[in-house]
Amino acid sequence: MTYEETTQYLFKQTANYEQQGQTGYKEGLENSLALDERYNHPHHQFKSIHVAGTNGKGSCSHMLAAILQRCGYKVGLYTSPHLVDYCERIRINGKPISQDYVVNFVEEGKSFFEEQGASFFEITTAMAFKYFAENSIDIAVVEVGLGGRLDSTNIITPIVSIITNISLDHTELLGSTLEQIAMEKGGIIKRGVPVIIGETTPETHDLFKALADEAEAPIIFAEEHAEVASYEPRNEGGFRYTTKHLGVFDCELSGYYQPKNMNTMLPVLHELMKQGYLVACEKPAFLAIVNKEMNDALTNIHKLTGLAGRWQTVRHNPTVVCDTGHNIGGWEYLGNQLSEIVCNQKRIVFGILEDKDVFGIMSKLPTDAIYYFCRPDTERALPVQSVQVVGQQLGLIGNAYSSVTEAYETALKESGQDDFIFVGGSNYVVAEFLKTAL
Repeated sequence: MTYEETTQYLFKQTANYEQQGQTGYKEGLENSLALDERYNHPHHQFKSIHVAGTNGKGSCSHMLAAILQRCGYKVGLYTSPHLVDYCERIRINGKPISQDYVVNFVEEGKSFFEEQGASFFEITTAMAFKYFAENSIDIAVVEVGLGGRLDSTNIITPIVSIITNISLDHTELLGSTLEQIAMEKGGIIKRGVPVIIGETTPETHDLFKALADEAEAPIIFAEEHAEVASYEPRNEGGFRYTTKHLGVFDCELSGYYQPKNMNTMLPVLHELMKQGYLVACEKPAFLAIVNKEMNDALTNIHKLTGLAGRWQTVRHNPTVVCDTGHNIGGWEYLGNQLSEIVCNQKRIVFGILEDKDVFGIMSKLPTDAIYYFCRPDTERALPVQSVQVVGQQLGLIGNAYSSVTEAYETALKESGQDDFIFVGGSNYVVAEFLKTAL
């Protein structure tokens, strides 16, 4: 098999939620445990950090990976979905898994996968853990794929668990209320393992506390012990943070939602210090060292980890930014950030999946923009004519285009140097855009 044939097999011939939606979702850990046994339990050979949540888990995962790399660890990073290439999902110190490894892994295990009826994500998770073990990593930052309790990654016992936040997304699988979704994501809480909760609501706070108490797991609510004292935007993008115990440092991530992610991530560092994985640094004598490591890591996240698609500036004159925000929780921030952009003309390339809160998300979009509605290439995408109709109902004026590429290229052609182009609405929109733009 070639690499292209291998990835097409994974995408098209295995159960794949990302491509097929609900029909491609495999519930339960039976296949994950069978794969884990076949490969001799590779996740036992390294430490791990487990990251769940509706929004922010990707940013938190990449920030943690960057910091751990700068502290001298060999760091595995497992995230999803990929944007440009499948290999992005599995990285060691920022370097993606090789295409040859992917091909060899699938060729060797194909008959077993088919016998088990293993899904795309189950196979990919097993591949990641085997690859990390064979390369003798020190620690893996593992992002949950969907939910938590029944997610393929939930066979690990991490040194710390993180749940960033809860909002309504994937309701057809995880439940229609915040409590039901929180119960699924809270399924990553392990006996005796500390858990950091980034944000809560009245519906989820007590539920998380009860789950942690039942598991005798120390629980830290980041909002109640806010490490971020203040922050301000930097001219070069991102924010400068002033913290209670970790000094002042910069971070290159520019989305309005990133200070929330930072406040979630920093208590994890305190927990790692407590466990001896990082030098305890509350003492002033250590602040200069930690400050340097934090600055080096957090101002080079894209370079160190390969993070993409989080309020990412792709070009200037005109400015072009993309973001993978794809649910109502993310668009609470993105809508405000887009509304506050000062430019000659805003132009927004937008597409969305049909299983999202289409009206709720699109009601967050600014009305002072020209829209280029499009349909990403996935079965789950909402037809572009439907996107345009909802837009018209909300006062969003624009034309429909047959592809993301056509929509973006038209927006770019019609833009002056002082215009601002935003591309987003779905991971799939950003993925197709980046394949063209980069």
